Amino acid sequence: MLTAAKKKVHNYSAGPCILPPEVFEKAAQAVLDFEGSGLSILEISHRSKPFEAVMSKAQALLKEIMGAPDHYQVVFLGGGASMGFHMVPQNYLRTGGKAAYTNTGEWATRAIKEARLAGEAVVVASSEDKNFNYIPKGHAIPSDVDYFHFTSNNTIFGTQYKDFPKAEVPVICDMSSDILSRPVNVRDFALIYAGAQKNMGPAGATVYLFDPGQLGKTGRKLSPMMDLKNHADKGSMYNTPPVFPVYVIMLTLEWLKGIGGIPEITKRNTAKAELLYSAIDRLPLFTGTTAPEDRSQMNATFVLSDASLEPAFDALWKEAGISGLRGHRSVGGYRASMYNALPISSVQALVDVMEDFARKNG
Repeated sequence: MLTAAKKKVHNYSAGPCILPPEVFEKAAQAVLDFEGSGLSILEISHRSKPFEAVMSKAQALLKEIMGAPDHYQVVFLGGGASMGFHMVPQNYLRTGGKAAYTNTGEWATRAIKEARLAGEAVVVASSEDKNFNYIPKGHAIPSDVDYFHFTSNNTIFGTQYKDFPKAEVPVICDMSSDILSRPVNVRDFALIYAGAQKNMGPAGATVYLFDPGQLGKTGRKLSPMMDLKNHADKGSMYNTPPVFPVYVIMLTLEWLKGIGGIPEITKRNTAKAELLYSAIDRLPLFTGTTAPEDRSQMNATFVLSDASLEPAFDALWKEAGISGLRGHRSVGGYRASMYNALPISSVQALVDVMEDFARKNG
């Protein structure tokens, strides 16, 4: 018998992250018995009809919720978005061609490095000059490149594109940390890819949503494992897919559709971000670390004005049942990751702690 007897924890982890309670419950039941089959979701064949139905439903739900054109295809693979950094130039960079990137943080930097293993990649804009605390704007995107790549949200530094770049060339975006959090006009992109472990499901799966008409133009002979068209033609079944993560993604997409889809989750995410950033701005002990106009709704980064008070603040938020609030090890400070499933009550719990701390130390 399943039980949910655990204390309330406000989970601000940057990923793997919080998921809806009902998704955990259904996934836990499926681990014991998948749809009354007597088998666990962890042991069923990926070639079985029940799992083929899971895969098809997950693909269809993603397209429906994101409003993708009918001809776009969805592939679920392993390897994380880090594998995607390599697959992008393999599938879109012509032999002897050139790609354009913006560099807005750690993950964009890694994507650029992977592209340069395959060919020429030019950085058309970067925010490295200010430790990636803003999104570069007003830059030109060359018309003689094979594609333009950017990272929509930067988990480490807490920045987010508010307006997506437009280009005459195919546009590719790593949306790992804000996919499904706000409206996206999918047809503006040749490819959207994302690790699942922020808003979609557990770690172990990566989604690729793409226009198949943009593939097959590089002149490269690809390994079947690197070939997006091959994976699409095989229905994400060229090799054994990440069965359990795909199942949990399907459950999460069902939950998102059930609450009202992108319009409703956008409203919730906006309310959470406004609540937390207003506290950061009005309490003198706290300082946001990113340009206000580029603040991420997913990852709010901030520091204490007096770093010597960090141990006292840490003790207070931990006592309140808050988890995962420390900033990335490379930048320090604090990072509150407010992914889709985080309730506004958890944000209020953090704001209450910040206000209490300010009263005691103001």
